[in-house]
Amino acid sequence: MTCLEKITAAQKGLEGTDAFMAGEQLKEICRDAACAELVARDLDVKGMSLPDCAAKIKAYADKHRVKGSSCVCVPPDVAEGIIREFYGLPGRGQEAAPQPAPKSGFLDLEDFL
Repeated sequence: MTCLEKITAAQKGLEGTDAFMAGEQLKEICRDAACAELVARDLDVKGMSLPDCAAKIKAYADKHRVKGSSCVCVPPDVAEGIIREFYGLPGRGQEAAPQPAPKSGFLDLEDFL
């Protein structure tokens, strides 16, 4: 199952919610293959669901709510930053950190330098 298919499946039953919208924004982010690979793995981990991600955005909104106001707007770029941080994705325009190559069992003295 591709990352986009996993996100779409995770959105089932969440239509009209903040978690559904977080999934839509995550789909946009996952057009980057490196991001898609990371998110595809994360979606299988407990605590990394779309509702969990949406809760982080809500926490930001609650923290920035003006006293006496009943609502707050989280701009798309801010929400994207929260989503990227939640899933451990690189910032927009940045490359994903390279994954370390598996060790062959030999001691490489360069690892200690």
